[in-house]
Amino acid sequence: MREITLSAMRFHALVGVLPHERELPQPIDIDVTVHVTDEIVLDYRRLYAAAASVIASAPIDYLEEIGDRVAAAALALTPAVRSARVAVRKPHVALPGPLAYAEVVVERRAEPDDA
Repeated sequence: MREITLSAMRFHALVGVLPHERELPQPIDIDVTVHVTDEIVLDYRRLYAAAASVIASAPIDYLEEIGDRVAAAALALTPAVRSARVAVRKPHVALPGPLAYAEVVVERRAEPDDA
């Protein structure tokens, strides 16, 4: 297996359930790590585009949805992608105290029948 990671992809998205989150794009950082079989070389642009297309489908209510959708899109790129780990970070979260960011991590594996 090979591990491929794209770290700290930065997008601006309509994400959240509060009214202002539905109107003003916010920065969202995404890390994607996929494990692929040794016999394939994965075009990084396709992996980036998979994440970008999820963000373009905004508005999205929750970071978990972004993680789930990006993981599913990564697994759908080719049967050689055997697993995907997606970390989604939102630095501007409406909480009553200091916070660097909120992060959700989603891990998915390809179904055995997808091999």
